[in-house]
Amino acid sequence: MEIGLVSCTADKRDEAASPRDLYDASTYFRKMRDYADTHHDRWYVLSARHGLLVPDGDPVEPYEETLADAPAEERERWADCVFGSLWRRERLDADTTVVFHAGRDYTEPLRPLLAKTDASVENPTEGMQIGERLQWYDRQQ
Repeated sequence: MEIGLVSCTADKRDEAASPRDLYDASTYFRKMRDYADTHHDRWYVLSARHGLLVPDGDPVEPYEETLADAPAEERERWADCVFGSLWRRERLDADTTVVFHAGRDYTEPLRPLLAKTDASVENPTEGMQIGERLQWYDRQQ
């Protein structure tokens, strides 16, 4: 079982939309979403404001919030919330791989929590700059 975790982006639609569509003003998000749709069994959106979102879930209003400037304590609370939601939804056992499609601000707070499970964790674009990430997603088509 592969579970993709796709980060939100600053670019959003101007009106409420499902999490799958709210961030599609961003080319980067569209590429991550399309990859997750075709390569993972299930995937979720990592929202700085709302935590873990189901792609086809209830519409979400646009917002301006990021983890980039959040204090460490806030990022830890966010990660606890996201991990709790993921734990309730998925079996994080040895047969599960969690694949990040997100930058350091979203992955670092979650890694220690995921390390306590039997699931394996991957981040295929780790260490890449945004341009390199976009090219990586283009090559995966």
